[in-house]
Amino acid sequence: MKDKKRVYEALVDGAMEGLTDQALYDFVKARCPKATSKKIVRASLLALTDPHLRDRNILDVIYALAIKHRLDDGVLDDGEDEPDERLPSALAANQNMPQLS
Repeated sequence: MKDKKRVYEALVDGAMEGLTDQALYDFVKARCPKATSKKIVRASLLALTDPHLRDRNILDVIYALAIKHRLDDGVLDDGEDEPDERLPSALAANQNMPQLS
C-alpha cells in the first residue's frame, strides 16, 4: 500500500504540474523507479476514486494515462507463470457447440 500511495502522489503531483501522457508517465517513473505499469494503473484508479480530487482536468489526464497503460505488457499479468485456467473450459465449451456448415 505504501508503494501505491507514493505512485499515487507522484501521479497527482505530475498531473497538477500540467504533465500529460508520456511526460506524466516518465515523471512518475523518475519519482518511483520501481513502479510498473500495473502499479501506475492501480494508483490511477485510486486517484479516480479519491473524493478529495475534484479537478476535472487532472482526473481526465490520470484517466487517459490509466487507459493507455491498462493493456501494457505485465499489467494484466499477476506475475505468476500459471496457464490461463479459462482456456480448457473455453475449449471444452467450443467442442460441445454444433458446427455450422
